[in-house]
Amino acid sequence: MNLDLPDTLDILSRTPMVVGTLLRGTSDSWHSRRDGSATWSAFDVVGHLIHGEETDWVPRARIILEYGEKQPFEPFDRFAQINRSTGCSLDRLLDLFGELRHANLEVVRSWHLTEAQLALPGRHPELGAVNLGQLLATWAVHDLNHIAQICRTMAKRYTEEVGVWRTYLSILKP
Repeated sequence: MNLDLPDTLDILSRTPMVVGTLLRGTSDSWHSRRDGSATWSAFDVVGHLIHGEETDWVPRARIILEYGEKQPFEPFDRFAQINRSTGCSLDRLLDLFGELRHANLEVVRSWHLTEAQLALPGRHPELGAVNLGQLLATWAVHDLNHIAQICRTMAKRYTEEVGVWRTYLSILKP
């Protein structure tokens, strides 16, 4: 296993700050914009990250540590945030995300995971066999994926306004 757990937890600890710095205090025109009907706004992404903190990463890690492959993970509703975040302010969602992430990282650190534990098997309801190290690595990459998604969605606000420079801006390419 090549997972560097301290480095992974370090990246995970930074996500609330990165997302908060990028979005906190922005106008609705920056954080509510979607690229189309089947896409998410930055606001939606923050709600999704919160839902993951509550129902995905640490709960699934606990299942692996307690039951291994004997108990598959609960299916994750990747769209739960759409209804759950309605009526919340972005700043409140950012605060909640930061609080939940901090608490979850404290839980993971308290486990003092070993290489043997990182190799423990689990069962994803769609993907099949996984292990704890893969779950934790996916958590970090999931964060980075959504940071990129937020940036891409925000950049596309000015797709036409950049004019001919669009050729040089890979973030604006489909």
